[in-house]
Amino acid sequence: MSKRNTQQRRHTIVTLLNEQGEVTVDELSQRFETSEVTIRKDLTALEKNGLLLRRYGGAVPVPSEMVAENAGEPISKRKQALARAAAGRVRDHNRIIIDSGSTTAALLGELGQKHGLVVMTNSLNIANALRELEPEPTLLMTGGTWDPSSESFQGQVAEQVLRSYDFDQLFIGADGIDLERGTTTFNELTGLSRVMAEVAREVVVMVESDKIGRKIPNMELPWGVIHTLVTDDGIAKEYQQQLEHKGINLIIATDTEE
Repeated sequence: MSKRNTQQRRHTIVTLLNEQGEVTVDELSQRFETSEVTIRKDLTALEKNGLLLRRYGGAVPVPSEMVAENAGEPISKRKQALARAAAGRVRDHNRIIIDSGSTTAALLGELGQKHGLVVMTNSLNIANALRELEPEPTLLMTGGTWDPSSESFQGQVAEQVLRSYDFDQLFIGADGIDLERGTTTFNELTGLSRVMAEVAREVVVMVESDKIGRKIPNMELPWGVIHTLVTDDGIAKEYQQQLEHKGINLIIATDTEE
């Protein structure tokens, strides 16, 4: 099932729901000639986007008084552009790590048409979103100790789990880019990020241009382990030249990409 077909089916589900006032999993499964598991994923995704409410065996429209409350912050165009560019690095059957964070989470919307992916993450939010993709990737969780500040799993258990595998790519964000040292973060727990980089053949940093040049005390990844940096076209020419001089594969995304 292609990403386009999934989007079309979900659009039709919302249309039917608005026309009928209610839909059932069984009815939709027969109509679209697909499994009930797939329909349940559709309803879960649509509910997450505030387009319906799940009910036992089906769904109903969102009451008008709840619409404003359910409206969430959309992913910014810049983050969408970064995600599209970063997803271009991923091939079918790749084994990848997606670190926790809002920028890396934007990548998920671009992976729906990839087949045979194996994805490791330390984020519950990312793990839940991965389960909604079609085709659904093989999901691996690091486990470990829950860190409320980063909303992710950290610690020695997580590091041990990571070292049991090898990966094609790591996709990771940053709070700041120190042009001399590497990526920086407000979080003092940087051990897991370094292990993620150790077990990946390519380290892809996804960061918006306004974070480049921002110096934060906690260094996360040194330039020596970073292969690719994906940013937007707001990057200063001076910063672009410095990064390219370091041998970093610099990808500049624009929010006009389709």
